[in-house]
Amino acid sequence: MNAQTIKQLPIPSHFDAKKVGEVWRVPYQQRAEDARNWAKKHDIPPSSEDKTRLCLLLIDVQNTFCIPDFELFVTGAVNDNVRLCEFIYRNLGKVSAIAPTMDTHTAIQIFHPIFWINDAGEHPTPAATMITPEDIQQGIWKVNPAVAGIVGADYSNLVSHSLHYVKHLSEKGKYPLTVWPYHSMLGGIGHALVSAVEEALFFHCIARNSQTRFEVKGDNPLTENYSVLRAEVLEGVNGNPIAQKNTKFIEYLLKFDAVIIAGQAKSHCVAWTIDDLLTEIKAKDASLAEKVYLLEDCTSPVVVPGIVDYTEQADEAFARFAAAGMHLIKSTEPLEIDNL
Repeated sequence: MNAQTIKQLPIPSHFDAKKVGEVWRVPYQQRAEDARNWAKKHDIPPSSEDKTRLCLLLIDVQNTFCIPDFELFVTGAVNDNVRLCEFIYRNLGKVSAIAPTMDTHTAIQIFHPIFWINDAGEHPTPAATMITPEDIQQGIWKVNPAVAGIVGADYSNLVSHSLHYVKHLSEKGKYPLTVWPYHSMLGGIGHALVSAVEEALFFHCIARNSQTRFEVKGDNPLTENYSVLRAEVLEGVNGNPIAQKNTKFIEYLLKFDAVIIAGQAKSHCVAWTIDDLLTEIKAKDASLAEKVYLLEDCTSPVVVPGIVDYTEQADEAFARFAAAGMHLIKSTEPLEIDNL
């Protein structure tokens, strides 16, 4: 297959790299006018005319992960997003669609402190606590009785589910259940897209007549949902379904000629989403992995100094994805895709 080098565009003057790490209001009407003029000036066609269809999948590019002093700030995310915005603007004429995922939580979920309690009535310390099957069996951490009715289960069933849940994670080679700080809270400012990224997506939407496709994940109280394609655990202790695979979105992605992936964090939501996508590809046609491109300079792993560092796991995952046929690319280099 021949490689098609995509012509790059200049970066619009409204983009300010120094503001990428800040939260601000996007001036929609002004940007809409700018985008229409930009499309006219550079002869950018509507996305419906694209012969090769490219989807940019952005994983959780939200304030909670990407803005300093927010709940789960990923070191490196600000610079990642500077490069991401510049990539979108430079390749505006060839990215057909953009699909950002939105990590979406409420307070009472299995990975938040309020869900768990010890004999002293204390909740676990977020980010520093991982709950294992042994912790539950030994009574180190127990399900908080006060949350049972809120998540629609009686207490004994919720206790059984919780032990089943952490055992399943261990058996399937998943990360242990991490108690995270409250983050990506629905209705809160941390849930929103990074302002500069939101502006780039809106600009793309207007310039290319391409509706941004938002994909919500993570609102199930009984399971983590790192991947947008499926929750960490799909079945409860009795085999009853507690979540479903995101079949509709998987089908949406695989219809494109190429899928470009970036976002946060490389070690968690990005890696697990790619892993699930690769599983679906292998079940369908392993050669489809060649249509996936990973922007490795627009994503960073979770690193909490003195507590956890997932850099090695993230790098190992990306090496495995590359070995399966996916392409590791940099946003700063001319984008080359297979001319499918």
